[in-house]
Amino acid sequence: MGYLRFVIENRLFLLAGFLLCFTSSFGQTYFISLFAGEIKGSFSLTDGGWGAIYTIGTTLSAITMIWAGALTDRFRVRQLSFGVMIFLALACMAMAYVPNGFLLVFVIYALRLMGQGMMSQLGVVAMSRWFMATRGRAISLASMGFAVGQAVLPILFVALLLQADWRNLWIVATVCILFLIPVMQILLRQERTPQSMAETAQSLGMHGKHWTRGELLRHPLFYMMIPLVLGPAAWGTALFFQQVHLTEVKGWSLVSFVALMPIYTVSTIAFTFITGWAVDRFGVKWVVPFQMLPFASSFAVLAFADTIWMAGVGLVIFGIGQGMQGTATTAFWAVFYGTKHLGAIKAAAAALMVFGSAIGPGITGAFIDLGIDFPDQMIPIALFYVGGAVLAGLGILRYQRDLPR
Repeated sequence: MGYLRFVIENRLFLLAGFLLCFTSSFGQTYFISLFAGEIKGSFSLTDGGWGAIYTIGTTLSAITMIWAGALTDRFRVRQLSFGVMIFLALACMAMAYVPNGFLLVFVIYALRLMGQGMMSQLGVVAMSRWFMATRGRAISLASMGFAVGQAVLPILFVALLLQADWRNLWIVATVCILFLIPVMQILLRQERTPQSMAETAQSLGMHGKHWTRGELLRHPLFYMMIPLVLGPAAWGTALFFQQVHLTEVKGWSLVSFVALMPIYTVSTIAFTFITGWAVDRFGVKWVVPFQMLPFASSFAVLAFADTIWMAGVGLVIFGIGQGMQGTATTAFWAVFYGTKHLGAIKAAAAALMVFGSAIGPGITGAFIDLGIDFPDQMIPIALFYVGGAVLAGLGILRYQRDLPR
């Protein structure tokens, strides 16, 4: 089935997945970090102090995701998305009025849990469960919401930041979310239920069964995949979280760096589609281990970049990794562990991802306070990515023989 026909026949579900992923933007690091300078100034925070607050709030959200993410196995997306989007809107409103650094921890917690955590979980789990033979394409199309959000929102809000107070822009974000709630409800009026889909359109994992989360946590492959899940979240988050610091160290303007986001997004979109096709054509096991290598290359390029043009090259390569990771990793859990308990399984992976996004800013911020600038940290980070690729490759090579034939 070609992409165009596939999109037409499944347009309502795909658009719903797209909007769920797009709405997660308001809780993603690249959006929150746009206001890093204003937040640090308002609450007299250092890079390390701001990083610590972000780490604590995000870590708490990662812990909560272990329980909250499993709700996608019990409730329809239409019902669950309504509540999550209401809470995300309230979190954005709270950011507009937060009075001190102590309460900022709880606002970050709510933004990260409802945005990066639950909205992302809803989008990718729905695609993984609703589609089987075309799972890769469905995930890649829905994931365009992440890419579009990262391309459009930074440019728009940085421009608005030059004209308006940063707190007022969080009210704008609140309004955007509230506007999307009725749209989502209309799109999912005839939504398929997770329970019926799991029973009538089963996709079995290793050994021809549906794995529970408890079984997942006792299986060696899960632990061999941890660096692959943790790394992009930790250091990719750090890259955008520290973008203000990075541009200051490199001597670039923040506006010029943010202006590179469209080419980064084009790269992400292109490889999201390519990866979706590759997953459906060759199988996820041949794609997943290689997704770490573009991340490693991009950090090596950015470490030595001395012009904004080279920064663009680094972001294009980083976009290749993002496009591969967003599609292949999501499909991996469904293929290797089945779909019946996918919400709970994906919640464990999402908790790891969110935890990674918590420690990345904290670790890099602490090193910055110690006098080690972020560009100097990038080569060790690149080596981490390479190590993660090797470990994941060995794990998949060992356990692919257990997949149903």
